[in-house]
Amino acid sequence: MPLGIGSGTGNAMPSSLIVTLDGPAGVGKSTLARKLAIALAIPYLDTGAMFRRLALELRGNADISEQKLRAVFAGLDFTLRVENGESCLLCNGMPVGHEIRTEHVGLWAARIAGNAVVRTILKEAQRAVGARSSLVAEGRDMGTEVFPEARCKFFLDASPDVRAVRRLKDLETRGEKHQLADLAASIRKRDALDRERAIAPLRPAADAVIVDTSDLDIEGVFAVLMAHVER
Repeated sequence: MPLGIGSGTGNAMPSSLIVTLDGPAGVGKSTLARKLAIALAIPYLDTGAMFRRLALELRGNADISEQKLRAVFAGLDFTLRVENGESCLLCNGMPVGHEIRTEHVGLWAARIAGNAVVRTILKEAQRAVGARSSLVAEGRDMGTEVFPEARCKFFLDASPDVRAVRRLKDLETRGEKHQLADLAASIRKRDALDRERAIAPLRPAADAVIVDTSDLDIEGVFAVLMAHVER
């Protein structure tokens, strides 16, 4: 079942169930969003992947005119494919994959996220999807900026050191070798970019449920989230 991601400014219909998961890198948002989407039988939208794919296209440079930014984005046809309950983000018909999951692309994404035009373009696209379907959306500002009227909002957090260890394990499963200290420094740098930017800084929505994942495994956090959604 393909769902297009195009321009538009409509908010989700009141009857839709929008669940937002915000938080910094390395708190398990993507894994938990997928599990929630499967449990609730609704699509999952990885908005961070959209930022990363656009950042990759721009090579981290968003210091260009709005006209050029929109022209670049117009060349990226994002769609959601849902098969057997699993959601997959496609760009120009191809699954968005590991090419966007490197540390430098993550820093590029944090850099372009401070550009007002970039945020407007992607917010329009994300809201267009939410206007057509119930959705689990994860990112940095889903509950504060993109879907402020969402019925269920979560903000996940954990210490930078805990997140660095998780990131190291994830990279090792892919056969990549990194130094824990370097990953912790990268995470702290990205946190600063996300939390201190003037436009849509990373912060919990006033009505978000805040979950510290430092001492919980994925199943433990998932149980907490599901309990709140069911209520």
